[in-house]
Amino acid sequence: MSSDLGAVRTAKTILLTTYRRDGTPVETPVSIAFESGRAFFRSYDKAWKTKRLRNNSHVEIAASTLRGKRTGPVIHAHATLLEGEQASIAAKALARRHRLLQAVLVPLAHRLMH
Repeated sequence: MSSDLGAVRTAKTILLTTYRRDGTPVETPVSIAFESGRAFFRSYDKAWKTKRLRNNSHVEIAASTLRGKRTGPVIHAHATLLEGEQASIAAKALARRHRLLQAVLVPLAHRLMH
């Protein structure tokens, strides 16, 4: 994801807007972490938002509550699906920032879903 991330730097959760093939926006609250000037969020590879990102990498992000209520300005960005070492860097950044959720619960859920 790339853009001026200043408006979401202090947020732990963002409202991620992805787009269906017909252009309909879909908003989803996701955890966010930062590393080397980049922002990271995680999604299961078979999740609908991941499928939407494969078709259209344009996203909008905004700081939000855990329930998805926007609390900051919208930032236009592009998301990149990561693999290998880059995905590992993202997972570690998320695990450091969201210890229980991203370091324990999400990996457990991913193992159970395989």
